[in-house]
Amino acid sequence: MKESDHEFEQESRETMKQHIRVLIADDRPTSLNGLRALLATQLEIEIVGEAADGREAVRLVEQCQPDVVLMDLRMPVIDGLQATRMIKGRWPQVKVIVLTMYPSHQPEALAAGADAFLVKGCSAEDLLEAILQET
Repeated sequence: MKESDHEFEQESRETMKQHIRVLIADDRPTSLNGLRALLATQLEIEIVGEAADGREAVRLVEQCQPDVVLMDLRMPVIDGLQATRMIKGRWPQVKVIVLTMYPSHQPEALAAGADAFLVKGCSAEDLLEAILQET
């Protein structure tokens, strides 16, 4: 192997390490589409799955092994609070960012194990900072 090939291989491995794998859990198609569009603009972020309810979010965390989950609270089947408890109980290394329309749910979300809490409509910069921070 030539030295330049070795350098390229090392650089590729480092680039792969820098990708943040994100799972989006939200039952509203408009929210999913908006988040997908925003995250697609970020080279360091890879969307690895989308869930429309809490049960699917838990299943996809096991299957896709994301670094970060963007979790809505009000979803069918299993709500975001219960899904957050389940995810943090089984995969404590997965960062869960609650993203909801209800700011009054912050204490419950943090008690359920959420690593961060944002209100829908927050700036793109705040959302990206929460995803990129310490991941």
